[in-house]
Amino acid sequence: MGIGLEYAPAPQRPRLHRRVLRELGRRILETYRYDTALWRTALSGPWILCILAFTIAVMGIPTGLGSAADIMLAAGAGTLVMALASNLLAVLLSLTGLRLPHLFAGSLLSAYAAVMLILYFADLELGAAAVIACIAAWACGLVGLAAGLLRTRRMLTGGLLAAVLLLSPFALAYGYGKGSSPEAAPSVNTLAADGQALPVIAADPAQPGDYTFRSFTYGSGKDLQRKEYGKDALLVSASVDATGYIPSWPALRTLFWGFDPASLPLNARVWMPDGDGPYPLVLMVHGNHMMEDFSEGGYAYLGELLASRGFIAVTLDENFLNYSAWSGIPDNDFKARTWMILKHLQQIASFAGQPGTPFYQKVDYDSVALLGHSRGGQAVAMAADASRWFGSDPVLNATQQFHITSVIALAPTDKMIDSKQARLTAVSYLTLQGARDGDVHDFYGDRQYMRSSYTGNTPGFKSSLYIADANHSQFNTDWGLYDQTLPTGLFLKRSRIMDGEEQRQIAKVYVSAFLETTLHGRTEYRQLFRDYRSGAGWLPDTAYYSRFQSGAYITVADYDEDRRRGAVQGGTVSTTTGLQWSEEAAKDRERNNKPSYGVLLERSTSADQEPVEAEAAYSIRLNDSLTRTLAESAAVEGLTFSLANHNSDPNEDGDAKPLPESGLSPEVEVELTDSNDTAARIPLDEVMDILPLPQTEFTVSPWLEERISDGKFGNLSEAVYQTYKLPFELFLEEEPALDPDRLTDITFYLQGTEDKIMLDDICFYEREDPLTGVH
Repeated sequence: MGIGLEYAPAPQRPRLHRRVLRELGRRILETYRYDTALWRTALSGPWILCILAFTIAVMGIPTGLGSAADIMLAAGAGTLVMALASNLLAVLLSLTGLRLPHLFAGSLLSAYAAVMLILYFADLELGAAAVIACIAAWACGLVGLAAGLLRTRRMLTGGLLAAVLLLSPFALAYGYGKGSSPEAAPSVNTLAADGQALPVIAADPAQPGDYTFRSFTYGSGKDLQRKEYGKDALLVSASVDATGYIPSWPALRTLFWGFDPASLPLNARVWMPDGDGPYPLVLMVHGNHMMEDFSEGGYAYLGELLASRGFIAVTLDENFLNYSAWSGIPDNDFKARTWMILKHLQQIASFAGQPGTPFYQKVDYDSVALLGHSRGGQAVAMAADASRWFGSDPVLNATQQFHITSVIALAPTDKMIDSKQARLTAVSYLTLQGARDGDVHDFYGDRQYMRSSYTGNTPGFKSSLYIADANHSQFNTDWGLYDQTLPTGLFLKRSRIMDGEEQRQIAKVYVSAFLETTLHGRTEYRQLFRDYRSGAGWLPDTAYYSRFQSGAYITVADYDEDRRRGAVQGGTVSTTTGLQWSEEAAKDRERNNKPSYGVLLERSTSADQEPVEAEAAYSIRLNDSLTRTLAESAAVEGLTFSLANHNSDPNEDGDAKPLPESGLSPEVEVELTDSNDTAARIPLDEVMDILPLPQTEFTVSPWLEERISDGKFGNLSEAVYQTYKLPFELFLEEEPALDPDRLTDITFYLQGTEDKIMLDDICFYEREDPLTGVH
């Protein structure tokens, strides 16, 4: 019989993908296997870094809920992001099968990514952000590791690592401090000690005056954010419709402020002198800052000083026109800022006409000054030239009774608005700029200075002051220490920035003296603007560079009349020996042209870089018209010009070049020749030293200079002029036979090898009436 055999099917091997899934599942279940107590404690390092990064970032983009709320939100958001990202990365790392503490590694990568992204969106190049984030992540990882070692009783190893981490910042700071830094120019006290300038015979303008005063606010009466413009406002002002200038306005901005462009408030704080008046009026306007961090109160130090000296000082609230990380910045904000200044003038005129208000019959309409900082500094110049933009706006007629005689700009911007820029005529102009300004890093106030003009029958003048160690934010007490918002501001160097109180002392001296001169007629302060050294006893000890010009100047050469090489307004270039020369525009830090031309003189060298034998000279032969003016005028007192020191200019490829033998300060001599060929020559440093220009390193490391804020910090300096004033009496001391009434030639000599300078505004100056300032 047959035997029946049954064959059971052979067992099938699990499919490959099932084995893979099973293995992946096992690895996922063992995600935290290697995160021992040591590594779990070490998580504190990356977690602290992430919380710090989020907190610093939020401080740079405040919500408006207050610092405490912002910090709590940052800590919560940082912890949540850290927990989610770290665990997700830990799972992904576990899938690789690598035997490492996955959660710690994931937290380290999460902290690195968070810091890198925050820095990248804060205007650092991606490569720079990645490098800094890597250093920060490794440092905080090691901090966490040291904590883990100490917690698991590995005292020696943990203690040594902690000691290294604690001491390394000091070692790095010491090593960086030992590096080379640009040479500083002589300070004002050093220069004043030379006895070349007589002090101003007047009281310190930064000291309070004799007036008592009161402070109050006017506003909408219903401000959501500040009670001083709400229920505490003494005067209720009108709202204004700015929709003609601000076409769009985000809903978030309306939610925060409680109004839109159709009903912008006129809010301000006033410092009013007691007494009958009338008093000169000074409006102060802040610039662009974080909208949620209010700005107008930062000029209280000026408001109180000016009120004590007999000025009505008003600081305007334009915070609702500032930038917010959450709602951007309004369209046409420059025009809107300017228009709001005009509307405030209109509102003050209304108050001044109402019996019972503090303004009633107190305003001197013929003596009005505008002061602005940053974008506000540009807005006040635009307001003084308002017809250029607001010719058809009714506000222009409504404010015609105000005679704006003076404009002050602290570190202003200077942008083209509707393809136009302000031009001031017979309006006195003062601008202050810090060489260490990390926000408005170019001297833009110098451009408005160049666009301001005067005639001989007006007392107006213009003056600029460039301050070696001043920055941008410290002109406002509420803007803090940094010129950039966090976290970018952390990378700006502060080691050589002057103390904030000292910087504001400069502002008080110059603002007060300027307004005393232009509004109160205190012409004894005018000398301060001609020569900053005359105020050395009032000023902090740093280097200064100043310019001055008034209508009492007879122009020889300003290099703006045409582009014909060798032709100048008051004559012709007659001699150029031993030097290279060209007429060109002065350059700012970004090597963009300023709006005024000058003559660039550089002592020539031969092919083997040896100085040529000929004496380096640049001579102007005066034309007949100018010589007749000199002969007929008994008021001409001397020669004046502006000079910019270019000895530290880089080579054409941007690299630093060896300094000339004369060093950072060129050796310049000036000669006058009369019609009898009698000549008198004097060294310029006998009148005023030619200071080296400030060489500003803005960031904590030179490597960062071109890797932050689109590389705007790449150049160390820009063309900054200093005005020199050479009385004829100095030349007559050298050569008594010289006849200043019959001058024919002006010659500049460059004595140092490879000296390089730029000249502009070569003029003769006339004697001014000590009471009126008119020549």
